[in-house]
Amino acid sequence: MNAKVAKKGIMVCGHGSRDKDAEMEFGLVAQGLKKRFPDMPIEYGFLEYSAPNIHMGLNSLIAQGVDHIYAVPGMLFAATHAKNDIPSVLTTFEDQNAGLNVSYGQELGLQKPMIEAFQARIYESLGLDASNPPAELYDTMLVVVGRGTSDSEANAEAAKLTRIVSENMGFGWADTVYSGVTYPSVGVGLEKLLKLGYKRIVVAPYFLFTGRLIKRIYGYIDKVASENPGVEFIKAGYLRDHEKVIDAFEFRVREIMENKQSNDENLMDTFKRRLAAGEIDVHHHHAEYQDPALAEKAHTHDHSHDHSHEHSHSHSHSHADNHANSHAHSHDNVEPHSHGVYKHIWHPLGPRTMIGEGICNCFMSQFPKELLDEEIERINNGVQGEALAHRK
Repeated sequence: MNAKVAKKGIMVCGHGSRDKDAEMEFGLVAQGLKKRFPDMPIEYGFLEYSAPNIHMGLNSLIAQGVDHIYAVPGMLFAATHAKNDIPSVLTTFEDQNAGLNVSYGQELGLQKPMIEAFQARIYESLGLDASNPPAELYDTMLVVVGRGTSDSEANAEAAKLTRIVSENMGFGWADTVYSGVTYPSVGVGLEKLLKLGYKRIVVAPYFLFTGRLIKRIYGYIDKVASENPGVEFIKAGYLRDHEKVIDAFEFRVREIMENKQSNDENLMDTFKRRLAAGEIDVHHHHAEYQDPALAEKAHTHDHSHDHSHEHSHSHSHSHADNHANSHAHSHDNVEPHSHGVYKHIWHPLGPRTMIGEGICNCFMSQFPKELLDEEIERINNGVQGEALAHRK
């Protein structure tokens, strides 16, 4: 009779971005969920770069009297952050707060609402009504842009999505490129696919929110389009807070609430098993928020403090070299990542094709010096202006 009834709350866990628009858009998911769970406290937070961090959101829930938290990863697929970093933060926080119970859900995955939201964004880009679509789009090629990680299963999910959407919508051809550590990269992937001869190409980033990656992707599309004026390139919008996306988040929350997660080992169970076996290198720096302005200042300082010997080189040389080499050691002072080491970092169509393109990537630290030297020599020997696909 006197047993205390636990007060429940929801925590949406994101990665974080230096882009303020991305922070704002992530907050829209929490707003959407509040409409679905009007009587339940809901907070959100980020692993890095952004405020509020995950600890801030969790503390806010506790301050509201919550003692059972339903935490869901705001991640499309289960890669390192959803598998390792978020569970690490949640279990540490739970251990530090006696009487608190944290239940962790699954990534969004390829739920039907997620696929429908993605297709709706593609139809929108074509000026078509998603509720009354054409029977086929055989004259058009679809290129899906995945995030790209060191996790092969997450990369495979993006490729699976491409096939599902291509068959659902009836594209003439479809393929997958990636903006991150795997291959093929966006620019070189588009150049290879142009050889198929399609005169209309829809490029659709499978991303939840805006940010530097989205802007980079659109920049690559613009570059390739300017070099191929006879082809119509159509940029689809990212998912954002589409109602179907909110549906998918709601489903994941209700799975935890009703204890209806898959019979297979869930993300938290997998994390605890691997942690106990010593298979996980836990990075406790995550969710320790640092003001982006201070982080950028530290980042800029680190770029300049020991690279003065390169100032006599060409801009493309120093930019590629500075960005790659500085990333090898700067993140310890700013916002370190825990991305897994990618075994195909050398792939000729992978992230090395971005070197010389004025890009700063967190995975640059994985490039060995020999690879960097090859790319810098290639650029200095006349590939500048064609570094996107490293044509000769």
